Amino acid sequence: MKKLSVGVLASAVLFLAACGGNSSNNASTNTEQQVAEKSGNVYAVNLESSKVNWKAFHKGGFAPRWGTLSIKSGEVSVAENEVTAGDFVIDMKSLRVDSASVTEKDKKYTELEAHLKSADFFDVEKNPTAEFKITQVATLAPGTAKDAVEGANKTVSGNLTLLGKTVNLTFPAKIEMQGDAVSVLAKFTVNRADWGIKFGTSGADPAEWMISKDIEIGIDVKASKK
Repeated sequence: MKKLSVGVLASAVLFLAACGGNSSNNASTNTEQQVAEKSGNVYAVNLESSKVNWKAFHKGGFAPRWGTLSIKSGEVSVAENEVTAGDFVIDMKSLRVDSASVTEKDKKYTELEAHLKSADFFDVEKNPTAEFKITQVATLAPGTAKDAVEGANKTVSGNLTLLGKTVNLTFPAKIEMQGDAVSVLAKFTVNRADWGIKFGTSGADPAEWMISKDIEIGIDVKASKK
């Protein structure tokens, strides 16, 4: 893998860390599970108003970076006013770094975007999309999930396929039904190593130990009945 100077690393790989190493809202992981069977009515994801947010820090909580990813396609199934299944395709080529998060005079957010899309990280030319398929939705007692999105009322499990590897995630979410519309909000942390994403050649490589393995993810999905 290509090696860069410490100065370049500090600006280019901060995306791959979480808020000061806080793991209290980590999504639990498992092997790939059977996808939930679709039943009931189909709700199409509004691609204009739905998005995936990410936020990250250098180790120690310094120099926060954040941005977005777009959802390319998606739908959820609803039966008896409950979400029963769903699948979503994330456009990895849409990865954006918010320019407001790069404040150093000698850094450019566009350079970070390009590096994250390169073969050093998400290799978007070979892996243009990621997929999330719901495997289970369960009721969550109010206030039982620490550091979850406010109002979390469900536990969502699903298979996330990234760079060709699939891992099952479980995290708290707030799911609301209002007439012919459904919204899904969630906030959790994932470990990039679960998908084999690493910059250094080993754990002792400075390119690897200077960044955290955690990435904070925010989901904001809105869908309407077809």
